Amino acid sequence: MVVLLLLPMLQSLEASEIVLQAAGDVMLGGRWEEQVARNKYLYPFERIAPELRKGDITLINLEAPLTSGGKEFSNKKYRFRVNPLAAEAFKKSGITVVNLANNHIMDYGAEGLLDTLCQLDKTGISHVGAGENLSAARKPVIFDIKATKVAILGYSLTLPNEFWAGSKKAGTVPLLEKLVKEDIVLARKQAKIVVVTVHWGEEGKTTLRPYQSRLGRMMIDAGADAVIGHHPHILQGIERYKRGLIFYSLGNFIFASKSRIADKTVLVRLRFDGELRTAELIPINIRHKEVGFQPALISGKQADTLIDRIRRLPPGCSAIRKDGGRYLVAF
Repeated sequence: MVVLLLLPMLQSLEASEIVLQAAGDVMLGGRWEEQVARNKYLYPFERIAPELRKGDITLINLEAPLTSGGKEFSNKKYRFRVNPLAAEAFKKSGITVVNLANNHIMDYGAEGLLDTLCQLDKTGISHVGAGENLSAARKPVIFDIKATKVAILGYSLTLPNEFWAGSKKAGTVPLLEKLVKEDIVLARKQAKIVVVTVHWGEEGKTTLRPYQSRLGRMMIDAGADAVIGHHPHILQGIERYKRGLIFYSLGNFIFASKSRIADKTVLVRLRFDGELRTAELIPINIRHKEVGFQPALISGKQADTLIDRIRRLPPGCSAIRKDGGRYLVAF
């Protein structure tokens, strides 16, 4: 009888946990698009989608506009766009929200961005970090999960600055300190959990630019629970700061590239259950010559080696502990 009485209470406690997942850069266009476009763009997600679907919220950085039109921005070396059909593959694979604040979302101008917003809205995927003007772009997406509000904000500190939004200009939200502080403080008034996703740092480098630590800590001080970084295309370090976590770069996730340096990544699984907060790092192999364009889970010695590498990346995170086959950080 006692067990029967306790069961509903235990189920209620389990149901209160909110799981927010984050992965790195997703870019399905360019030279290798024909390969990743198989099965209406579901092909690259086939091995990893079961993990993506485990989150109440699953966030990626969308590194290219979803458009077949727009005016190409020719004053940069790499420009990308992806068939809008890809949005449906994101949805089916478990992605619920995308960051658009990056250095490629405006590769096909305002029209390309607006096409992207339209396609995401049509598919039911939320978006942050870009919009038809700065005011719209700054708005957080707010989820109501199990009676708890979760706010997500997105910013870019990458060039070209022509991509940054203005009062009457479509674009991305620049990572300007005063602006970001204001947004986080406001988001904290609206939500119990605040996560900020940022495009920053130096491509191909594990060392941090000086501003990353300063701005990452500023965001935690302003009220963010976690900061999720990307842009360098490879993993950068993790910092546990006060009651927050800063993931300086998650690197590539699903990227139409045969890069030799983008070999491994992690899916971050943040668990919020009242005052109990943990991050689980899920090791993933993205080395093209081993998995093609299909990220795959790794375990055992391979996973241990990757986590050891992450522990040593600056600024260093000795707080990652192994619990069975899981890699956890309490914060």
